[in-house]
Amino acid sequence: MAERTRKVAVVGGGITGLSAAYYLQKQAQELGVSLEVTLIEATHRLGGKIQTLRKDGFVIERGSDSFLSRTKNINALVKELGIEDQLVESGAGETYVMVEDKLHPVPKGSVMGVPTAVGPFLASALYSWSGKVRAAVDLVLPKSKKTTDQPVGPFVRRRFGNEVVENLIEPLFSGFFSGDIDRLSLEATFPAFQEIEQRHRSLIYGMKKNERICPDEYTTNKKGVFRSFKNGMETLVTALEKELSSSTVLKGVKVVQIAENNGKAVLKLNNESTLVVDEVIFALPHTKVQPLFEPYGLLEELKAMPATSVATVSMAFPAEAVREFADQAMGFVVARNSDLSITACIASHCKWPSQTPEGKMLFKAFIGRVGDEAVVELSDKEIEKTVLADLQKAMAIEADPEFTIVSRWSEAMPQYLVGHKERVEKARREVEKNFPMVQIIGSSFEGFGLQGCVAQGKAAAQQILGSCQMEQEMRR
Repeated sequence: MAERTRKVAVVGGGITGLSAAYYLQKQAQELGVSLEVTLIEATHRLGGKIQTLRKDGFVIERGSDSFLSRTKNINALVKELGIEDQLVESGAGETYVMVEDKLHPVPKGSVMGVPTAVGPFLASALYSWSGKVRAAVDLVLPKSKKTTDQPVGPFVRRRFGNEVVENLIEPLFSGFFSGDIDRLSLEATFPAFQEIEQRHRSLIYGMKKNERICPDEYTTNKKGVFRSFKNGMETLVTALEKELSSSTVLKGVKVVQIAENNGKAVLKLNNESTLVVDEVIFALPHTKVQPLFEPYGLLEELKAMPATSVATVSMAFPAEAVREFADQAMGFVVARNSDLSITACIASHCKWPSQTPEGKMLFKAFIGRVGDEAVVELSDKEIEKTVLADLQKAMAIEADPEFTIVSRWSEAMPQYLVGHKERVEKARREVEKNFPMVQIIGSSFEGFGLQGCVAQGKAAAQQILGSCQMEQEMRR
């Protein structure tokens, strides 16, 4: 019996969708499965928030600028794509936190703000002695009786007190998730905290005992913690797109409607055409995928999932213009008790010295957080003025920037609120029951960060290929 060619659509050309399409094509070829893959992207380029700009000798990332060196799935993908020779490793430097308009180095040995090394914690000027004594209560505090999901904020305040949380833990979580720790889900953001507390009682003690957590991986004081590419992160996007030579890639095309017909998915596109496929992977933000299923009364709970809008602002300066910021400083995060609008700043020239011309400095600031997103709607000039004023306060800059690049990301950061995992599981069950040929993946659902997105794309592809193999066996 002749083998049937299965048709698969991947909707969304960000890193999640690109990874799904790549692994579908690659594994189908390896397994001898006949698969016809179509990647559909609403914009005119692939890569989503991975966008690299090259200007005056600078390599400037509008979005994601790296991945963790220890991330096995990204390293494996880079090797498969044959672009290992283009990798560059990050430099080393202190990360600071701005507290009440003063920069303090993050104590060495901190894991998302939780101390694992006593000496650096006690020596830090980030906290008063009463704050340090209160944090030490973690060593004798009993474990929580609550084992279900809970907000990050109350959990860490119970263990360490307000001062340590407000001056370090909250700025780090906010800088990474752009969210409110009093609403963010502990289970969905950093489940290791809850697991360690239940096993070891003390987080400080448990972090030191946990073999899966290495404090060195949470510091920027060593070279090579992060990786990127000589010409920026778009190198990865370009390589993935190049590999999709046997797939169909549609750019500037949007799925506006989905229906089911005889076990197949019928996708109506905005170019008046219709695509009928056996399987669909939606690699879209929840704000884009939910409206497609709204006519069927599905995914209603996803409406309540917030998504924060942010902007990144890259500013270039001559090195002599910056007086009070060490050459080997990686950047800083900002506590809410500081009078700054930005939430974090990366010293890109320190993190990626090979991507910055000699004698120059490049700072990438982040602006916009939960409850303070109106600033993202300001004009480029107003945002530039706000960010420059903040950088001048933090680092005593004595010159105007040589150039500024403002990048806006609307509803870019999905917020994993308490109960997030349950809501996602429910949403996926709803889709599976009504549209068994559909998968929903992406940063809105799980796996925050580049490595999580690639993992989801690969897993979705494997699920489809597994189904194809089962069908082949049944036909034999």
